[in-house]
Amino acid sequence: MTKFISIRNKSGSLSYRLNRKTSLTFLILFLFSILLFLVCLSVGSSFIHPFAVINHLLGNGTGEYDFVINTLRLPRVLLGFMIGAALGVSGLILQGIIRNPLASPDIIGITGGASVGAIIFIVSFMGTVSVQWLPLAALLGAGIVATFTYVMSWKDGVTPIRLVLIGIGVAAAMKALTTMMIVLSDTYSTSTAYLWLTGSLYAAKWQDVYSMLPWIILFIPLALLFSRIVNVKQLGDDVATALGVRVQLYRMILLFISVALAGSAVAYAGGIGFVGLIAPHISRMIADRSFSSLVPITSLVGGIIVVLSDLVARTAFLPLDIPAGVFTSGIGAPFFIYLLYRNRNM
Repeated sequence: MTKFISIRNKSGSLSYRLNRKTSLTFLILFLFSILLFLVCLSVGSSFIHPFAVINHLLGNGTGEYDFVINTLRLPRVLLGFMIGAALGVSGLILQGIIRNPLASPDIIGITGGASVGAIIFIVSFMGTVSVQWLPLAALLGAGIVATFTYVMSWKDGVTPIRLVLIGIGVAAAMKALTTMMIVLSDTYSTSTAYLWLTGSLYAAKWQDVYSMLPWIILFIPLALLFSRIVNVKQLGDDVATALGVRVQLYRMILLFISVALAGSAVAYAGGIGFVGLIAPHISRMIADRSFSSLVPITSLVGGIIVVLSDLVARTAFLPLDIPAGVFTSGIGAPFFIYLLYRNRNM
């Protein structure tokens, strides 16, 4: 039996090849995501039976759980899943174009830029300008820092090693700038900034879900569109150039997609760290290593990581609601040390 399933139109102008193992993995992860979705809507300070949740979602409920499900839990779960998917695919793109297993939005400064933009807004404009502009400030910060990193890395083109080294330096500078602004700000701004930096889905609203959705719908399929380019680039810049790939142009486009996904995720949920590092590695362990196979798998794995972390964060220490970023960092930091150890001879 062949390992692949081929899908093509009648004219043959459009074709796609699915790996059977990847398809099965995707189905299992999708079913687990649905199960996790129901658990998250059921569990909390008050327990709702899963059958009651299903009846409510199908429109057959009595209205008893409208506020708890529709206002408190459903937007939070949906936003968490989209945040995880965006961060996971962003990290996958970076690891593909940089060809470094340690690359992620946290490591090369994208998250740090978004944090600086958000902290500047919190410290300087909170109270005078609507908080709805906070995501825009974070996105601008991510975009400006990513552009700065790319320009600083340019010397007859951008090489992966130069990009990651300068990105690490920029990330350290952004962290120092963020800390300085927090130290110099008032108590209210400091507490708000620390909560945002930790990464929390607390008080997620439907407006956040609707605002985040276009970024997912646009940029994750766009990443799939460039899957063949990423596969070729992983062979090395010289080989890709010899095969006719415009390396610098596609590297810039893919970096833009990664920044858009990571920046939007950080904008709506704060600094949820290490998801962009962990999710791609888990996906490679359980699926085909082709980029086109990894994008949907990584989306599901990233979403599961964030939603599961948030579920533990809001239920394990009731009545406290711990930021989800505490748990993603608790998993991600040891995983990062493990990757450093495993790649110590590279």
